[in-house]
Amino acid sequence: MGTATASSRRSSPPSSPSSPASAAPAAPPAPRRALDWRIRFGLLSLVWGFSFLLIKVGTHAYAPFQVTFGRLLFGTAVLAVAMTVKRAGLPRGARTWGHLAVAGFFLNALPFSLFAYAELTIPSTLAGICNATSPLWGMALSLVALSEDRPTRRRVAGLGIGFLGVLTVLGAWQGFSGLDMTGTAMALLASLSYPIGWIYVRRTLAGRPESHLSLTGAQLFLATLQLAVVTPLFTTWPTAFPVVPLLAVVALGALGTGLAVLLQYGIVAEVGPTTGQMVTYFIPVIATAAGVTLLGEALTWNTPVGALIVLAGAALTQSRRPRPDSPLAKTRRPGPLTRRRAPRPRQP
Repeated sequence: MGTATASSRRSSPPSSPSSPASAAPAAPPAPRRALDWRIRFGLLSLVWGFSFLLIKVGTHAYAPFQVTFGRLLFGTAVLAVAMTVKRAGLPRGARTWGHLAVAGFFLNALPFSLFAYAELTIPSTLAGICNATSPLWGMALSLVALSEDRPTRRRVAGLGIGFLGVLTVLGAWQGFSGLDMTGTAMALLASLSYPIGWIYVRRTLAGRPESHLSLTGAQLFLATLQLAVVTPLFTTWPTAFPVVPLLAVVALGALGTGLAVLLQYGIVAEVGPTTGQMVTYFIPVIATAAGVTLLGEALTWNTPVGALIVLAGAALTQSRRPRPDSPLAKTRRPGPLTRRRAPRPRQP
């Protein structure tokens, strides 16, 4: 669960908050990295999957706004160091900074705060599963807001299957008994906030000449300023700083936000956005395993079953038909039982 890129040149359906896989600006092929992308992919899945556990631990001692402010502060610090090392300058233009402020609100400040407040009353496992609904919300919103995203039977079916999975997780047939509706609603609204932000970014910041690192660093900085204003208004300064919750907040920011953004961008630049956004489907699994094993959270049968249905639906909403000019479309003639696969996107 991290920040979304603030620069996108290609049209692709919005992906999850945890896996903001918008294509980066066009650049030469990425140099060969010492650490294989599969290892970095696994590390990214772990970091974002454990973010929900870190939020829960942080809120044991600090107010949700304080957890979010700390997360953004340490995440921004990591990106500031990376920008200094790579000599990436800040974006220019008041209009660009205005758009980045809106992006920072919908992609960082708002969803991070909602998840922190949600985990006051719901398990981290449920928060992680709610996070996986972002592709479903994105699919629904893109059909209305993005003319290039045409509905297909497969994607519409995925939307329906995904929300059926949500109802399964929530235990709809039991009347949602034992479920804190306020906390769950906050987690779902946090997941909805991400695709709203992605659509806004695609409409206002796509094609910017600045690097992904420059735009995302500025976006996080502005989100941090927003929380710096809001936090003192609604919270009081902590009287104590317990070590474990403090370390959880530091790790949430430095690893779950700052390092995760750098890892995700590197993966997308190397293997493409389609592969990069697959991290979405590992996050709820890791979040559930972490919450159950480390926090002792209860797990009923409908939670993992519903999560699998949600992920299946989300995967269908992300599937796309091959382009007519792609090698796949020319060499394969899909029949009734032939599964269509999207071609591998060109490297950004």
